[in-house]
Amino acid sequence: MNDLEEIVYKHALLNAAKHKGSANPGAVMGSIMANEPELRSKAKEIGPLSGKIVAKVNALTPEEQASEMEKYGVEVEEKKKVKQTGLQELPGTHENIVLRFAPNPSGPLHIGHSRAAVPNAEYVKRHNGKLILRIEDTDPKRVFEPAYEMIPEDLKWLGINPDEIIYQSDRFEIYYDYARQLIEKGAAYMCTCDGATFKELKDNCKPCPCRDNTVEENLALWEKFDTMDAGEAVLRVKTDINHKNPAIRDWVAMRLVDEEHPRLGTKYRIYPMMNFSVAVDDYLMGLTHVLRGKDHLANTEKQKYLYDHMGWDVPEYIHYGRLKMEDIALSTSKAKEGIENGTYDGWDDPRLGTLRAIARRGIDPKTIYDLIIEIGVKMADSALSWKKIYGLNRNFLEPVANRYFFCENPQLIEVDGYSDGRVDIERPLHADHPDRGNRVLPFDGSAYLALDDINDGIVRLMDAVNAEIAGDKITYHSTSFEDARDAKAKIIQWVSKDDNVNVKIVMDDASLKTGLGEGALRDLKVGDVVQFERVGFARLDEITEDEMVFYYAHK
Repeated sequence: MNDLEEIVYKHALLNAAKHKGSANPGAVMGSIMANEPELRSKAKEIGPLSGKIVAKVNALTPEEQASEMEKYGVEVEEKKKVKQTGLQELPGTHENIVLRFAPNPSGPLHIGHSRAAVPNAEYVKRHNGKLILRIEDTDPKRVFEPAYEMIPEDLKWLGINPDEIIYQSDRFEIYYDYARQLIEKGAAYMCTCDGATFKELKDNCKPCPCRDNTVEENLALWEKFDTMDAGEAVLRVKTDINHKNPAIRDWVAMRLVDEEHPRLGTKYRIYPMMNFSVAVDDYLMGLTHVLRGKDHLANTEKQKYLYDHMGWDVPEYIHYGRLKMEDIALSTSKAKEGIENGTYDGWDDPRLGTLRAIARRGIDPKTIYDLIIEIGVKMADSALSWKKIYGLNRNFLEPVANRYFFCENPQLIEVDGYSDGRVDIERPLHADHPDRGNRVLPFDGSAYLALDDINDGIVRLMDAVNAEIAGDKITYHSTSFEDARDAKAKIIQWVSKDDNVNVKIVMDDASLKTGLGEGALRDLKVGDVVQFERVGFARLDEITEDEMVFYYAHK
């Protein structure tokens, strides 16, 4: 059965198991529409198919139904069953597995790409297999040349090191060879119909006249293919002209492209379509398993026709649900446009969801890796939001980020009546890790406070003194923490008048916080992540002659 029939079959088995071996076509249809939203557009096709498959399932004995459920991995979920998370075990062989991550070089990687990169890398790690990074650059219109270097860099940040890097643009002669083999087998033909004519025929399950060309006629057209005008002809793979899905009927394998390629220039005009190059490469590279989104179900079926024509063994296909990105800007084309028009500062602008943008903000790569592992490769759709990312990242940063004071819009104040002279106040770099030592904050009655903290009432300058603010006048109140507690004083941070550094924090919306930080910040190096008390975590991005620039991560 094809992929669509298998999905319906699984839902029918599940429905039968819930109703004493008797599935209901309407209930099966409803289950598919609710759990497989990408198939809703095929409702008219699924309805009749459900009826046929339900009849088949209902004809099975209870033992046969149970056997089929085990065979297809269908389980009846208990009402109180804990939601399954994590990577499911790979089907098929675990020996000498070969997997691939195959991005298009249209830009650097974003969080969405990790949906494919991380599971492939993790399976390879668990089973001591081979991971191939395959750059799928067979559409010159979609190639952003710097991405050739950016993609491996982004993977390295994620902790993923492929065993081999392959560029499809290096493999055109291989694709030509297999195209010719298909023609010689009578499994592909040169089609000179215009697109509209072919579509009308295809939609009516009718072959175009070119389908009956002899092998010799097709080879003759193939030999002069690159002398034709773009759009004058294409190479099609023969499938089933009566297939229920029109998109699968005699799909295009090769077309003419008159665009300069960043790596090839104008050397080639005949370009492979994705389904052709992917199927050929997956076979030649020995792929044992192919992980892909369930939006590729039709592509999987297209590629299986090529495998059948060539007599190749089909790899294990694993389809997973969509990863919905809530409040995360992921569109590569929109990001590129925004960079070009000045909306964004670059691919690492903090408003973007690129891996280099979140790395710049101090998000730990293990945060993304672990979240994707937790989501797994199940067919159900999943959601990822900044809230989830921040929640897990906080667990990584909390124990490693030392604490420091920062005052935004600093105002120099003097506490009238303070008479204890200069004291060096020590605070731990991290309260849970006293072995890291202390920061020293000199205080002599004057200090910088954040403008927003200067409000009438009693305040406690953390670990220093208690003072009363009344308009422009700030007077000494007391010293002990107990007195501050009794007076219900607001505890505020401060920065020494004599030991401070200029600080700029680039926020997640690209706005700026400017102010002063304590002098102990000078001990940091670029890349260190700190926690500014009452502000949040931030990563040191740059040290200039007159300021330290941080990128904000989150609270």
